[in-house]
This record gives sequence, structure tokens and C-alpha cells, in this order.
Amino acid sequence: MKMNNIYNKVGIAALALFTLASCSDTFLEEKKNYDNVNAGIYDYYEGASRRVSDVYSWCLPDPTSDANWKYNCTGNADEQSKSTEEYAGFSLFVHPENEMMVQNGAAAVPDYFHNQSNNIQASVWGRIRNINDVIKGISEGALSQDKKDELLGQVYFFRAWCYYQMVKWYGGVPIISEVLEPVETNSTPRSSAKASIEFILNDLETSAKLLAASTTNGGWSANNWGRVTSGTALALKGRVLLLWASPLFNRANDQSRWQTAYDEMKKDLSVINSCGHNLYMGEGNEINGSAFAKIFTKTRCSEDIFVTLYNTIQSGDTQKNNPWERGIRPKNATGSGLNASAMIVDLFPMADGKIPANCEAYSSLPKSSIDYEAEYPFMNRDPRFYRTFAFPGVRWAFDGDATQQNPENPSYNSGKDYELWNYAWYQTTDERDNIKNGGYGADNLGSSNKGMYIRKRSDDLDINPSPLYQNWAASANQSGFLYSAAPYVEIRYAEVLLNFAEAAAGANKLEEAKNALVQIRQRVGYTGDCGLENITASQQTCMAAVLYERQIELAYEGKRFDDMRRWLLFDGGANFSEIPGAPSSWTLTGWGGNTCTWLGFKPFNGQRRENLEYRVSNDWNDGLGFGTGTTVASDPITGDGEERCKAIDLRKDLAAQQETLKAWYQDHLVRKTRAGDAYDSNQAQMFMHFWAKYYFLGLSQGALNSDVNLLQTIGWQDTNRGNANGSFDPLAE
Repeated sequence: MKMNNIYNKVGIAALALFTLASCSDTFLEEKKNYDNVNAGIYDYYEGASRRVSDVYSWCLPDPTSDANWKYNCTGNADEQSKSTEEYAGFSLFVHPENEMMVQNGAAAVPDYFHNQSNNIQASVWGRIRNINDVIKGISEGALSQDKKDELLGQVYFFRAWCYYQMVKWYGGVPIISEVLEPVETNSTPRSSAKASIEFILNDLETSAKLLAASTTNGGWSANNWGRVTSGTALALKGRVLLLWASPLFNRANDQSRWQTAYDEMKKDLSVINSCGHNLYMGEGNEINGSAFAKIFTKTRCSEDIFVTLYNTIQSGDTQKNNPWERGIRPKNATGSGLNASAMIVDLFPMADGKIPANCEAYSSLPKSSIDYEAEYPFMNRDPRFYRTFAFPGVRWAFDGDATQQNPENPSYNSGKDYELWNYAWYQTTDERDNIKNGGYGADNLGSSNKGMYIRKRSDDLDINPSPLYQNWAASANQSGFLYSAAPYVEIRYAEVLLNFAEAAAGANKLEEAKNALVQIRQRVGYTGDCGLENITASQQTCMAAVLYERQIELAYEGKRFDDMRRWLLFDGGANFSEIPGAPSSWTLTGWGGNTCTWLGFKPFNGQRRENLEYRVSNDWNDGLGFGTGTTVASDPITGDGEERCKAIDLRKDLAAQQETLKAWYQDHLVRKTRAGDAYDSNQAQMFMHFWAKYYFLGLSQGALNSDVNLLQTIGWQDTNRGNANGSFDPLAE
């Protein structure tokens, strides 16, 4: 259980230090990488600050990347999000036929622990070594104490952030707080999960204390906005405390962990507020969840607590563009489009704030009295529904002429009046009636059509008249949203409230949990009890309501998979006894022995996720005869001279608009189920399966190769010990 070779290899790279002959701005500007310098750089604020900026560049979340060893999940359709309700399509974690193993080709366990040994910037431990080097350099440098505190507070946060990313997957990991020399005698054992959690919490407390003078009087000045604050550290601290109290780590439901989480979060809230962080409520006259939508389009929003900033620079070392807008917009708006699963579409709340009556996801939650019309899912929904999804017949404005990329694309007044009409038609009845086949989308969407587009986090022109993207498409080789400066928000104030609500529910402070949810719902227009009047009937119902609210409020922000793992929602924690070598302490004894049963949540294992599509109804598809083509002119509705109704405009009251669109759907469109999750070799449906051993990941072969003394996690193959079962217990203290 040693960590020697990892540091031997990455340490050698880090010790190739430059000699600092000058600390002028010119000298610093000439360096593209500030991690290779000698100790003299820390005697100057500019030099030390550049080293801190280097830590940011290595560690900030990045929505341009799928979740991997370096980056957390940010809501992309990656292996983690595709293991939730948000996307259909099997991932490594839920594929029923390909059990992940240490050595199993395409189904090898992902490596979030180690990555490369010979490149410090491509190593998990290289990031931590770089951070430790900065801490040492600043601490021993000649700066004044207040300047040291300002810089060190930021770096301690990122060390905690890096460790949090590992501990949530592996439990105990090696704790390395010094810059180890690359010699064989330097080795560090894998610590317990408890010690690892305590280390993270200590770093976050240190960060918050050191940053207090700089950030607790309203936060950073404008030119430093985006740097972490005391509030950032304490917000992450709340997330870590919640992880420790959750069933993943707290199998016996130790109430002291919930009480500690509740007490600490309640105490820390005033400090978070003092840093300028609070729930963003808009600028007045908000409608249909517009304040909620604006969070993601503002370059300096009070809700943003931990944020990655972007720009519209088109080339060079400082280019840093956010691709999210390009990813979610339809192809005829020069995007590529992301498809939401039918499962998440169907489980969003109704307009009264309650779960649809026919939704099986949460049996314990009060059901809505409003009928859910699956054929018309836009009818009478929670305001966040319209800001999370886009469907045929909804306005989704942008600034730019998509006809420059393809003259067949609709202009809609250069995007300013864009309406999404993504219904589809088919050339044969066999194609039409086969759920594995997709039709041809209207308005030049063709085979790139998505049934229900993800709209969340969009830079919608109707809510942001000064869009954050530039350089609209001028040729077929460019994409209109290529250069977007929209920030990515990893922690926002709503999550702080949700974390507190969960801790309060766990500590049996049900009214306080409810009140936190009420605040979140008031932002999108709910009043009174906001549809939450019955959730304090029991602790189970209250906790289910909190988890449901997280699922809705944080959809497509990369949080759901972590929540599902924390709460063992794939099987309720019923299958730990199936893990070879699992000790009795792994058995879930709290929550009645099954979190899903306790919550009234339908276990994810054994379910399928499908997609949906709106196709032209049989009468209209037959109007011109099948086989009429796959061009814009082949549209069976507009090609026959029929006019579309006015699309729903979210700037206006929805009541009458919904009825108009529903009537048009009734006359023209039919909801079609489209295949989402995979089929086996016999074309039979397959259903999701998450093995119990996945709740704590095993070390990859690369990590094991780096150190023969490193012990494997229980339930996973230890190739350093004759393929024996792993012996490291993530729950042992």
C-alpha cells in the first residue's frame, strides 16, 4: 500500500527547474508554463500569483472534456451522465453484459486515480505535487503574510478539490502534503476514507480562513472575479460533509454525521453570503423561470460560487472557449444537439410542483392532481421544464444567420425569431413503426434530428440580449457558437441550499429542509408552500423530496451520477454481500437495509431508458405518399401548404399558447418511442445493471503497475498478488 513509483516518475519531470534570472513582467510573459521555476519566483507577488494561476489552469473543471481522471462530470453525455436518467445509451457503469474489470479491454475500469506516470501534467499525483510545490514556495517566500494568505487560501482549496475527486470514487487514498523527492525511499500508504475526508475538510477550513480578509467583504474585486473565495471553500466543505453522511460511506446511518453536516452548513452559510454569494432572483418581471435560465448567461452572477471562466478569443495560448452552446443547439442552428431521455422528460414536476401521478420514480412523493399528457409533455409543467428542454414548436432565439453555413437552414430573421420545429417523417411504414429507426427532421434537420433537445444552460437571446458567443458561421467549416465565453458553474448557491436541505432532512430538521426547497422554487415563480406542503409527513418523504429537487434543479450540471452513487440508487445497497471479500461492515443496516425502499425510489437496475420523437401523424405522412424524399421540400406538412401554429414564446404567459400548440399537435403529430438503451445480439432489449462493486472503484492496471505495493480495493482483481481479490477496505477506519 505504497506510493513510491508514482512520485519517482512525476517528480523527475517537476525537478527540471528553470533558473530565475529576472522577475520582470517580460520574463513571466515569455513563459507558457509557470510550474518549472525555482524558489526565487515566490519572493515576488507577480511570480507567486502566476504559480497560483498555473494551479487554476491544471485543476478548474472543464465542460470541453468528458469526465475523466482530470475533470469532473459537467453534464456532457459522458460515461457518468449516461448512467442516469438524463441520457439514454449504456455506459461502462450500467452495461449489463460487460462487467468492468481491471483487465477487460473496452470494459476496463476507468482510471480516476493515476493516469500517466511519465508526464506530471497528465498525472493525478502530478497535479497534487504541483500544488504542494506552490504551497511550499509561497510559505517559504518573502511575501508579506497578508499576500501569502491570499494566495495560499486559493491553493489549499484546489488541493482539497483534487482529493475530493479521488475520495468519492476510492474511499481512502494516499495523503501527500509535501513535495516528495524522487527517491525510492519516499513512499506513502493509502489512508483510510475517514482520514482522507478529514484531510480534505482541514484544507477547506484552512482555505476559508486564509481567504477571509480578501473575500468576506463582498468577494473579489471585478478584475479578480472567478477566483475561489472563503465561500467556495465552505460550499465544497458542505458537499464533502454530505458525502461522508450519505449511505455510500455511512452504512449504519450514524446520526452524528448528519448532525455535524447540518450544524456546519448552517454555521457556514453566513460566511458564504458575506462573499457575495446568494440565490439569484433576476432583475424583476421574471416569467416562466427566466431568472433560473439567466444564471448560466451572466458573466458575474451572485449565484456562482465555483466557476470556470471562458473567452471568445479565436486562437493562441489564451484561447479558452466554452463549447456547450454549440453542443446543445440544433444542427440547423449550426450546433450538433443533445438528446434528453424520455425518462427525465416524463418525471419533471407538473405546474403545481408535484411529481406526475403516473411517474413510478418516487412512490413516496405526493402526486400531482394535474393530468400528465405524455403526448403533449409541454402542458402544465414546472417552469424549469421549459428552460431545460426544447421541443417541436418552441421559440429558442439566437443571434446569427445559419444560412451562411447551409442555405437550406431556416433563417428566422437571422436567428432572432428562431423556432424549433423538429418533427420527423418517414418514407416507409416499416421505418415509421420501428422504434430503432429515426425519421427525417423538419427545417433541414434531416437525420441529425433530436426528439427532445436539451436547452439547459443555453445562451438564449430572449434572456440575454448581449450574447456571449461571437464569430458567427461564415462557411461550412465553421460553427456559429464556436467562440463562446459563457462561464461554467460547478458550484452555485442553489446547490448550497440543496446540500443544507439534505443535511437538515438527515438530521430530522424537516421544516428547515422544506424551507430551503421553498427558496429554490420561489425563484422560478412558485408561491406559498410551492407544492411542498406534504413533504414533512415523514423523514423518508422529506429526503425523497430533496433528492427529487436536486434531480430537477441540477439537471445537466453533472451532479446526478454522484447523487445516485451516494444514495446507492442503482440497487438500494441490497447487493454488497455479492462482492467477494466484502466484510459485514459493508452491509447496509441503516435506512431499513435498502435506501430505494426507504425513499420509495424505483431502483435503477432493471430499467431501460428510451428516447422520444414527434413524428408526423399517419394522415399527414400519407398525404404525399411514402418515399417522397428527405429534403426540406419533402416535409409532408409544409409541403402540402399547411401552416404551423405560432411557437410557444417563453417571454409571454403560457396558458393560451400551450393550448394552441396542443391543438396543432393533435392534428399533425404523434409521439413515437425511439430506442435509447441497447439491444443484445438477438435483438432483445437489455436492461441496466450497475454491479455493487462499482460503488467503490478498483484501481486500474496502470495504477497497479506504478507501485507493486499498492493494495487493490475489495471486490477488484489485484494483479500484483496473483489476481487475488483486493484487500483494501474503503470503509475501514
